[in-house]
Amino acid sequence: MPNITLSIPEELHNIVKKHTEIKWSEIARRAMWTQAKKLQLMDSLVSKSTFTEKDVEELDHKIKAGILKRFA
Repeated sequence: MPNITLSIPEELHNIVKKHTEIKWSEIARRAMWTQAKKLQLMDSLVSKSTFTEKDVEELDHKIKAGILKRFA
């Protein structure tokens, strides 16, 4: 299995080092799998889409305008 190296903030490192009973690599692996599955689903949905980037931008503007109108 390949290895990776992660950079984490000092505060998080202190917490991780304090709790050696936790399998931190397993937690990181599960979090990455969760995100990877979401990306695979997104890729699958997008691959079947006939929307162009222009269509997406137009829809984006309509949605944002509707939200602004509703909450303004």
